[in-house]
Amino acid sequence: MLTKGITLHGGLLHITNITQIFQIFIFIISIIILQFTSFYPRKVWVPEYSSLQQQLFYNFVYYRTKIINKMGEHFKIIEYPLILLFIITGAVFLISSNDLVSIFLAIELQSYGLYLLSTLYRNSELSTTGGLIYFLLGGLSSCFILLGTSLLYANSGTTNLDGIYIITTVSEINNYFYTWYQPYYINLALLIFSVGFLFKVSAAPFHFWSPDVYDAIPTIVTTFVAIIAKISIFIFLLEIVHYTSNYFLNYNWTFTLLASSLLSLIIGTVVGLTQFRIKRLLAYSTVSHVGFILLALSISSIESTQAFMFYLIQYSISNLNIFIILVTIGFSLFYYISENKDHLELLDKNNSPIQLINQLKGYFYINPLLALSLSITIFSFIGIPPLIGFFAKQMVLSAALDNGYIFLSLVGILTSVIGAVYYLNIIKEIFFFSPEYKVNPLMKNITIKGNIYRDNNIVKSITFNYKNIAMSSPISLSISIITLIILLFMFMNKEWLSMSTILVQFLFNY
Repeated sequence: MLTKGITLHGGLLHITNITQIFQIFIFIISIIILQFTSFYPRKVWVPEYSSLQQQLFYNFVYYRTKIINKMGEHFKIIEYPLILLFIITGAVFLISSNDLVSIFLAIELQSYGLYLLSTLYRNSELSTTGGLIYFLLGGLSSCFILLGTSLLYANSGTTNLDGIYIITTVSEINNYFYTWYQPYYINLALLIFSVGFLFKVSAAPFHFWSPDVYDAIPTIVTTFVAIIAKISIFIFLLEIVHYTSNYFLNYNWTFTLLASSLLSLIIGTVVGLTQFRIKRLLAYSTVSHVGFILLALSISSIESTQAFMFYLIQYSISNLNIFIILVTIGFSLFYYISENKDHLELLDKNNSPIQLINQLKGYFYINPLLALSLSITIFSFIGIPPLIGFFAKQMVLSAALDNGYIFLSLVGILTSVIGAVYYLNIIKEIFFFSPEYKVNPLMKNITIKGNIYRDNNIVKSITFNYKNIAMSSPISLSISIITLIILLFMFMNKEWLSMSTILVQFLFNY
């Protein structure tokens, strides 16, 4: 084996320290997303039932539960857990894949799950449209992967990645096989192979499907599409780039990753300036972040690989937080009504309650803590110190400068500054305008009754109103923890950086 690890199933899978860490990371993120389908979105918070003793020994039963659990019902679809199992299994297998056959099977298993999940809400026209676009263009990207796979097999005679790595590291291959074989054959095959994966991670110029799909499918599904698929594909690409980047003297296929990085940085930033729908803006934001990840990936040095792993982790948790907050804001506005005609005419409001940036107008005056959490995450996306996003961008740019990529570093800095404009527009809407929402008169006048029980006996009967309805504890806890990680990374950076350093040393065999 080229690296320390365990090979399973005749070389189809290869388990290393890096694959295990990122598989655990995928499991953690999946558990956090699953909270939205496992728990009701809201709880009742009353002073009479707020102490630890009361919650342990007493039972609070209230009526009108449809009001409390409204908008949580549409997540309860029987097939949902099974489809998520397909996605997570495909992602886990892809990270560990060590053979062209297992790579294609894993990427298709993950992709099929995502296609099904996108169209799961059958009554939603937007969701069906987005899922169909995703399926058609995902099928096109699979064709590129399959073509690259067949060319790799035809030019190397093996489907095992170890065999391909060995061929690419034998520098004398050109002298031995010059009469019938040229080393750039594998180079071109890897180039076509990588195009399929660039489609999957929505890197420019293959990004055109992502804004439409992000915007059309339900927000909770967008979270899976935006995070899980990218983690698995990038970690898989890390090993391929590492073992083939020092070969092919005239032209290396990883130059394509650099070109895609440059285009992703520019397109993701410039086109994002014109967006007024928040999930389309986040799609172009993702394209821009993919540009930074590809820059670190294609340099393939010790420092850049460490920056790559760190950037991927922080991007994933920041993106997770912003989508969780968007869903939670939708839950929190259920007893408000808006007189804005644009808001009233929105389609698919149950599945994606927040679709326009101006829906966040004045939200600070409705829920200050949630607005602050969203702002901290957005500032991290911009790269403002001392938030976690700043350290990630600084590591990537430092690695690029150390390896002579001055032009790309300048583009990265400029696009970060320009990209701050559309992020700050969200901040402006949240903090500097009065809200367009008012409490629904039906909710304002309603009084809900509840009883506190102990041993099946009523201890106390209480009444409450809409002001006693708050976000459920699992959602609040998830947002709080992730926001504190983003905010306080500077004080706990040693463990994260040490982990990425150790993983890089394993990869480079030090």
